[in-house]
Amino acid sequence: MTAPPSHLERDEYFPRGNHGSDVTRSDAVESADRFERREPLGHTDGGQPVRVAVAWSGGKDAALALHRLREREDAEIVELFTTATADGPTTMHRIPRGLIERQVEVLGVPVRFVDLPGGGGNEGYRATMDDLFADYERRGIDRVVYGDLRLEDVRAYRESMLADRDLDGWWPLWGTDTADLAREFLAAGFEATVVCVDGDALDRSVVGRNYDEAFLDSLPEGVDPAGENGEFHTFVRDGPPFAAPVPVTCGEGTTHEREVDGETVRLHYCDLVALDET
Repeated sequence: MTAPPSHLERDEYFPRGNHGSDVTRSDAVESADRFERREPLGHTDGGQPVRVAVAWSGGKDAALALHRLREREDAEIVELFTTATADGPTTMHRIPRGLIERQVEVLGVPVRFVDLPGGGGNEGYRATMDDLFADYERRGIDRVVYGDLRLEDVRAYRESMLADRDLDGWWPLWGTDTADLAREFLAAGFEATVVCVDGDALDRSVVGRNYDEAFLDSLPEGVDPAGENGEFHTFVRDGPPFAAPVPVTCGEGTTHEREVDGETVRLHYCDLVALDET
């Protein structure tokens, strides 16, 4: 069974596992490359747009992927899906469910929370995701959309989970230069808050900052401007797909530690709250 790549395992909510060399770029991933170059998705046999479900973290890459999808005429966005701890915050970004619900309300797209089993490890994670994909298959969804940019092991891991289903993955941001992507995000009018940082890459004081030109200019050498290596995560407050802003502020922050490959990983989080709840 393919183990999750270390880029994902550094997150405290992603299942643990050995990062074996079996995580490789699959033939299915290779064959999908043409779709990332904005070529037509095509239509169904009945001439209808391709039906897609979008992985939604609440952050900038997911928001930009959704924005690009909405500019197309050959894609029907059926729903967003967000992985979360049971009755708790989202994985990776640790965003409260209520704030994700506020985002999707102004986006006008339904969201499905996918609760990951506590202590289930990689096997439990894959079983949960397979249940989701089986349901999508039954409902006639054609593609699952991810906002990954260039990490081939992450993409191959996701592709391996779709391999047994009549579903394809699609990566509308794939191959975009991360500096160009950051500029595109800001130029489009998106607004976002940095909600999590990897303590090995950035100081905890960065948590709560706006993701803007000043933030990008302040990044240390070696930190990706899109946080593609897990250096930081964001929450999008406003932008082109939003009918209204989702104003938030950062409460008292928290730090979580976990062991990955014999090393202690420290993740600094912002306790994000809606402004009208403060």
